[in-house]
Amino acid sequence: MVNNHVSSLKYRSDIDGLRAVAVILVVVFHASPMWCKGGFIGVDIFFVISGYLISSIILNDLKHNKFSFSGFYERRIKRIFPALILVVSLTVFLGWILLVQEDFMRLAKHVVGSSLFLSNFLLLKESGYFDDLAYSKPLLHLWSLAVEEQFYLFWPILLSIFYKFRNRIISFIFITFILSFSLNIFTSIFFPFFAFYSPLTIIRSY
Repeated sequence: MVNNHVSSLKYRSDIDGLRAVAVILVVVFHASPMWCKGGFIGVDIFFVISGYLISSIILNDLKHNKFSFSGFYERRIKRIFPALILVVSLTVFLGWILLVQEDFMRLAKHVVGSSLFLSNFLLLKESGYFDDLAYSKPLLHLWSLAVEEQFYLFWPILLSIFYKFRNRIISFIFITFILSFSLNIFTSIFFPFFAFYSPLTIIRSY
């Protein structure tokens, strides 16, 4: 989920260890929720790792005056699309064989949403991640990839703008966190689906 373009940053074994913990939590949760009821927090850990590494890379490139929007987005495409195309294609093939017509038509919508990195908004209108109906959606897990790519789309632009005002960039990040965290608390009570799927409530993790 994180870019390999980190040659300008020192390797962090602790981050790799944290990533391994996140993977284990998510896998165990999906395999047996009773054994790890809070395992879904592994996704939030991935968000934190991605946000830290991507922000560090962007700020480091800005510092050395070598940041390029085209280069940044090109690396995102090269890293994400090959695996995404493989997963979506295999899912469509198996869905065509195994799913009934109604479920396959829903899968078709999810294929479009996943390919455009909008699946979180599509799922926001349908059902919660933990609802019974969710288990009939094989591309459900791609909602987190959609949120991450939405973050990658706008965060470099915002960081580049606020980097010109270096003395205020920490304030900008802090205010962004507070607003996102507050929105998350409010929507968790009144609009739980929005709190779960919206990038506005998840950006606090980054």
